[in-house]
Amino acid sequence: MTSLSPLLKQATPVVVDHASGSWIHGTDGEEYLDFTTGIGVTSTGHCHPRVVEAARAQVGRVIHAQYTTVLHPPLLELTEKLGEVLPAGLDSVFYANSGSEAVEASLRLSRMATGRPNVVVFQGGFHGRTVAAATMTTAGTKFSAGFSPLMAGVHMAPFPYAYRYGCDVETAVEFCLRELDYLLATRTSPADTAAFLIEPALGDGGYIPTPPAFLEGLRERADRHGIVLVVDEVQAGCGRTGRFWGHEHSSITPDVLLTAKGLASGFPISAMAASTELMSKGWPGSQGGTYGGNAVAAAAGCATLDVIREENLVENARQRGEQLLAGIREVQAAHPVIGDVRGHGLMMGIEFTAPDGSADASTAAAVQQATTGHGLLTLTCGPLGNVVRLIPALVVTHDEIDTGVQRFAAAVAEVVAAA
Repeated sequence: MTSLSPLLKQATPVVVDHASGSWIHGTDGEEYLDFTTGIGVTSTGHCHPRVVEAARAQVGRVIHAQYTTVLHPPLLELTEKLGEVLPAGLDSVFYANSGSEAVEASLRLSRMATGRPNVVVFQGGFHGRTVAAATMTTAGTKFSAGFSPLMAGVHMAPFPYAYRYGCDVETAVEFCLRELDYLLATRTSPADTAAFLIEPALGDGGYIPTPPAFLEGLRERADRHGIVLVVDEVQAGCGRTGRFWGHEHSSITPDVLLTAKGLASGFPISAMAASTELMSKGWPGSQGGTYGGNAVAAAAGCATLDVIREENLVENARQRGEQLLAGIREVQAAHPVIGDVRGHGLMMGIEFTAPDGSADASTAAAVQQATTGHGLLTLTCGPLGNVVRLIPALVVTHDEIDTGVQRFAAAVAEVVAAA
């Protein structure tokens, strides 16, 4: 009998029968509050009626119209709608299927535009699983181990993870910017450095918001040295952090912006945006793909952007995020095993720490498993596996946040009592 690969490990035992909004209904007859959203993908909730109808209508018109052969209205409309939310000056868009593809497209463009070979990434970043994207991923060795040699030209600088360093954010930022300057002086000359690639909030690396001052320091150095600043908004974008783009918690404008996950509420589509001037520096034939900008995914993307705007979901993410943060910090106050709680909007990391200050991955894993038993779906992350992440849909309500906090608190109490 054929089965799924044994390397695919499910985080929960749930088999979905159907889902709506913030709720998954399992084939076991149970109802689960979903704080995973397909790893931040179902931004407008499961099966939002507007998104369902847009996709259903498009399927009856054309499913696949390869976009370097013929164009189709959903892609043109999506490009126009993205232009309403993209940072000023980023007026040219390339479409692909996944975050990894968008990341690799940004690497290709940066190298071609600058004529330089190297890229600097930051410790804890996650950028994908294809060879180049995995080489640039430092959120854990599981993403890049076992299939060497990896791509050359990637250099890693420290990320201002203040809790891990045991200092305040300002001190961490100052240290990491000094170390970046040292890297540029000792390992990859600015004249050889094509790009800085960074997430505005680490995803798999632990759900850690990137301090605004650090992004601003990168922007200043990129400008000074002619380096392309690429911001990977694959997980943090489309309202997730309580701003439409995660980098908007700072004052910067990136040279290249990458988006995927929440862009189409579950349909696979990604995009790379840059200025027309920068995009034109790519070489002819360097962008393309069979399924990029799929018509059904693009129609779902148009509906998603409409729903986010018309239902004021970015502001809802901000408000519900503040409510969630306050609630989880009350749980932290009752359970010292929770060492840190952080996040912007509906992108929250809860770090579990042993009494000696070391990472407590076993408790984090136990809590993640226990939440399922309490009707709440969660995930873990972090290089050491000691962070539980909460990723509610942008449509989550006040009452659903309260319910989620209560169920999370019950799971933590259960695990602590058993220990």
